[in-house]
This record gives sequence, structure tokens and C-alpha cells, in this order.
Amino acid sequence: MHILLVEDDPKLGPLIQYKLNQGYHTVEWVADPELVMDYLQQAHYDLYILDWMMPKKSGLMLCEEIRASNDQTPILMLTARDAIDDRVTGLTRGADDYLIKPFAFEELFARIHALTRRIPVAINQEKTCEYAGITLDRQTHEVYREGKLLTLTKKEFQLLEFFLRNAEKVLTREQILNYVWGLDATITPNAVDAAIKLLRKKVDDGFPNKLIHNVRGIGYRLFLSEENERV
Repeated sequence: MHILLVEDDPKLGPLIQYKLNQGYHTVEWVADPELVMDYLQQAHYDLYILDWMMPKKSGLMLCEEIRASNDQTPILMLTARDAIDDRVTGLTRGADDYLIKPFAFEELFARIHALTRRIPVAINQEKTCEYAGITLDRQTHEVYREGKLLTLTKKEFQLLEFFLRNAEKVLTREQILNYVWGLDATITPNAVDAAIKLLRKKVDDGFPNKLIHNVRGIGYRLFLSEENERV
């Protein structure tokens, strides 16, 4: 699943991101709730995980804004508020479920799985990502380019999915690192370059039109080039 996590705690946010990434989810962590609506305009997500208690804008306020925009993506609220009235308020304002802090990660995974079962239409809207002859199936984890099966590692799959979801957009190394590796502090921008080099071999070698391109001084961009040389 492609998950947007909104959590202002600088320790808990990246920890949740890391744990969910390890479970084969792809997670974008946002610490500033005022940036959330910008994220929603740039990408599609299968689930929103919102912290209730944030100083700039509460998870409850975000929930209301999301529903007011006719976005029916499932919302899981993280909260330390365990009173019945608070739970009812969250559910009536648009949340689909809640999880009380502190929580076990096993329960977080279970609630995510339950939301997947309860709202299959929302989860399966983008079962596949497609662009320029590439088809990535997020359920079977199979990737094809023009009918040829590409054998990718878990990280390569996540990298390619990120590129496909942002096709033709310039992505910085920092964005790529945060999306795919999350908390792993041993990964550097140079390691991102090395991983993309390996992905390129699998995606582009043997095909006349190249898809993964350098953007000098910034990062990378996935777009269909009719030229044989990299841009």
C-alpha cells in the first residue's frame, strides 16, 4: 500500500515509516500537517495515517479537510485520547478507524489489513501502475516492460513504483531516499545513485527508448525519451 503518514513526533514518525516499509508498504512521512494538502495534490495514496494531537493543525482538522474535498481514502487516526466521546468524534468527522497510543506495531499492521478488507474499492483503485510500456502490479509484485518480465529486488520495486507514481516529475535524491529507505541512516545519496544504476540496467538495457534519466545537480526523472542517450 502507498501510505501517507502525518506525525509531528520526530522519533515516532520515522519509526512508523521504517516499520511499515519493512512490511512492504511504501510510506511518505510528513511532519508538518500544513503541507499535507500539497502532498495530496501530487500523488495518490491508499491510506492516510493521521496523528490527532498536532500543534499547527490537528489530525481531526485534516480529516475534515480531506473529506470536504470528496476524498474517500481510508483514514486511520493515531491518538492518545481514549475517551468514548473522543473516539466517536473522530469517527463521525470522517475517520475509518483509530489506534490509541502507545500501540504495538502488530496491532497497527492488523488495523491496516482490516481497512484493506473493509474498503477494497478504495485500496484497489490503482492495483497497477503503468507508463510507457511498463506495468507494475502492486499485488503480485510483478513488473513487465513491453511484455518482458523484469526481476527486481524489494528496493528496486519500491524505487520503480515511486518513479511510476511520479512519472515525468523531477525527484530529488532526498525525496527518493526518504520514500524508499526511510529511517535507515546508513543510506546516503550516493547509495541512491548506485541503486538507481542497478535499476536502470533492468528497466532500460535492451530497449531503444530510455526511461530513467539524470537531472544534473538535482536527482532523477522517469520519462519516455526517443533518444538513445541519457538526458
